[in-house]
Amino acid sequence: METVATLRRMSREQLSSLLLSPDASKVAVIDVRDDDHVGGHINSSTHVPSLSLDHRIPEIVRTMAGKEIVVFHCALSQQRGPAAALRYMRERESKTKKGKMKKETGPPGIGVKNGSIQKVSSPASKEQEVKKEMEKVLDSSDSGVKNGSILEAPSPESKEQEIYVLDKGFVGWQEKYGKDERLTKAYAADIWTDYC
Repeated sequence: METVATLRRMSREQLSSLLLSPDASKVAVIDVRDDDHVGGHINSSTHVPSLSLDHRIPEIVRTMAGKEIVVFHCALSQQRGPAAALRYMRERESKTKKGKMKKETGPPGIGVKNGSIQKVSSPASKEQEVKKEMEKVLDSSDSGVKNGSILEAPSPESKEQEIYVLDKGFVGWQEKYGKDERLTKAYAADIWTDYC
């Protein structure tokens, strides 16, 4: 299980490179500052005040499911940012385990069809039947079948998402990128001269 000490950190230079790359849409930045959110924010970041995390974490897990990289930060990324990243990771892990359990157990084996009670095949056996049928139909050359097995695209649940904390938080970010309008929005330099 992850702890604050084992969380991966991302430097401001690494994050800026990602945000300026063609793959920027695969990256999400979650800003968990509260009242100290004034004075600028990272372009395309999502503001989720740390005080609202209790009820918003499940929503964040759902909305960030398609992202390959999620980066959390607060002002200094010493307390709120790392805590939010841990909560996110634990919620995501919990949802993934629940999803796997549902897939493995499936519905009970009895159902009603056309007014009569019938034995219902489990989703796993139904899936195997479909795969066998597809193997019969598909030609093994360039068709999604390799060595008699149907190749499956990874589901969003199964893809490993990389979760980071922005090293030195927004304070460190704004020192280098505050005035770069491609990377920072609503920047107010005068607020940060007294902050540091």
